[in-house]
Amino acid sequence: MAVVVRAGAAPMWWLGVFAAGIGVLVPGITGRRIGVMAGAALFIVATAVVAYWRRRRYTDLARSAARASKHDVLQDRAVSARNWRRGHRWWLLLAFLAVLGSAFAVPAAGGMLLAGCGAGLRLKAAWLGRRERAEDALLWVRVDWLAANGGRPAGKAVKAYRSTGIAAGDAAPGGARRRTAALV
Repeated sequence: MAVVVRAGAAPMWWLGVFAAGIGVLVPGITGRRIGVMAGAALFIVATAVVAYWRRRRYTDLARSAARASKHDVLQDRAVSARNWRRGHRWWLLLAFLAVLGSAFAVPAAGGMLLAGCGAGLRLKAAWLGRRERAEDALLWVRVDWLAANGGRPAGKAVKAYRSTGIAAGDAAPGGARRRTAALV
C-alpha cells in the first residue's frame, strides 16, 4: 500500500525540480526573488499538507487490516508503481505544463509547489513504513479496490487493508525495494 503512495513521489519531485529550474530562467511578472521566496513557502506548505492529508483514514484502515488470504490478489511492488504511473501520466504531464506556464507569472513557484507535493508523498510513505515496522506487518490494498479508486490507496472503495508478514512480497516497509544481500 505504501508502494502506491510512494509511486507518485519521484515523478512529482523530479518534474517539480525541473520546472523550478526552468522557471528561474524566466524573469516573470513578479521577479525571480519574489518567485523563489513564494516557491519556498509553497514547498514547505505543500510538503506538510500532503504528508498529513488523510492520516486518520490511513490509520483507521490500517487498524482494521485483515490477514491476507490465499484468494486475495496482491501485486508486486514494480507492478503497482508502474500501474499508478501509467494511470496518472497525463495528470503529471498537465501538472508539469501548468507549473511551467506559471513561471511566466511567478518564477519557480509552481515547480517548487509540485516538488513539495512529491516530498510530502515521500514523507507519507516513510510514515507508513514506520507504522508497518512497528506492527511487524506489511499493509496491502486489494487490486480490485485500488483499480476502482483510480489508484488511491485510501479512497472510498477501499474498505480495509490486508496485512502480511514483513518478509512477504518484494517491497520493504514504506514501499521501498526490498534489498537482498548478495551471497558471497
